[in-house]
Amino acid sequence: MEKIELLSPCGDYERLITAIHFGANAVYFAGKRFGLRAFSNNFDEIEIIKAINYAHAHNVKVYITVNIVAHNDDFNGLIEYLKFLEVNHVDGVIVSDLGIASLVKEYTSLELHVSTQANITNIYSAKMWVKLGAKRLVLARELSLKEIKEIKEAVGKDIDIECFIHGAMCISYSGRCLLSNYLTGRDSNKGACAQPCRWNYAIGVKDLEDKDNLTYYPILEDSRGTYILNSKDLCMIEHLKELINAGITSFKIEGRMKSNYYVATVTNAYRRAIDEINSNTPSFNYLEELRKTSNRSFTTGFYFNSEEKTNIVSSKLTETHMYVAVVIEDSNDNHCLVEHRNKFKIGDEVEILSRNDSFNKSFKITEIFDLENNPLTEVKKIKQRVYINCPYKLEKYDILRIRKNED
Repeated sequence: MEKIELLSPCGDYERLITAIHFGANAVYFAGKRFGLRAFSNNFDEIEIIKAINYAHAHNVKVYITVNIVAHNDDFNGLIEYLKFLEVNHVDGVIVSDLGIASLVKEYTSLELHVSTQANITNIYSAKMWVKLGAKRLVLARELSLKEIKEIKEAVGKDIDIECFIHGAMCISYSGRCLLSNYLTGRDSNKGACAQPCRWNYAIGVKDLEDKDNLTYYPILEDSRGTYILNSKDLCMIEHLKELINAGITSFKIEGRMKSNYYVATVTNAYRRAIDEINSNTPSFNYLEELRKTSNRSFTTGFYFNSEEKTNIVSSKLTETHMYVAVVIEDSNDNHCLVEHRNKFKIGDEVEILSRNDSFNKSFKITEIFDLENNPLTEVKKIKQRVYINCPYKLEKYDILRIRKNED
């Protein structure tokens, strides 16, 4: 079996460190220009160099998105940017535009990855991209496993197939949406999507006597209305063997706009699932674990060509647990230095998110001390660092979380 790559999203440097800590084999992110997540923090050139060096020091690959739908003005400075990425040993650039792809091949030796934005849905477009120099194809989300296998067989063993296996789904073909641009003036194809697919829609009926008067009638589905364009989140953690059998070698997690806690939880779950791929007895309930971070419930999307892909849900994100602290230093003598993320206090039962055997173990906080060794009863100052008791081994960058109260 080919080695499977777990590819995690990074909206900033903190999330890059987190993804690597929890087991990503590769990370992807954007610079300040040319990427499709304008409202993520993204990386300036100094941060890109720092990120590449950190990742490579941990034997992790770095792929950078250059996947906007480009207009003429977008090419200003692009060649220089691509050469900068080449000089700093980026492992691949993710591109959707033929013009940008041509510059990658003409002016650099960068490895060319074709973005899901290019909408590769058949063997002929796949083979054409390979002919143009692509080493990896990030296939459209709208493909079944059967279609993916056919594409893999058509392009051959030397071409990597990368597919999304977890995260938000788009109502449009692999992100090619005009709703945001039309309704808000924010161009989703240049990274500024306002996500109108998540909005609550209703039918507006004009008054025949008063043309300016509209009466709105909700299309009732639940107490919060109907979200006619809003998809469940993709989740393939229970079907990894089927993905491998279809020829997919890079498992991609969506979420460059998602939180550090989301990146940690999802990367950790898939890392463990991949490592247990040949085990008939998974060590824990993967779906329960993934529900601990933000989600809109789960679907298998188009992979099995089922009716499930059409299911829609409320736009409201849910999660069963709350991220309260990140570990700053490895634990020592049953105590640990942590940094606040959400309020916690004496008496709270906290659960450990870790890559080691302490994962999913819980303990009660009985001691909190500030850096001057003063006892505290609660921690609520933003990013305050404190020492707490902990009977388990914790590593730097591990996370502590608390189960949310059920309303």
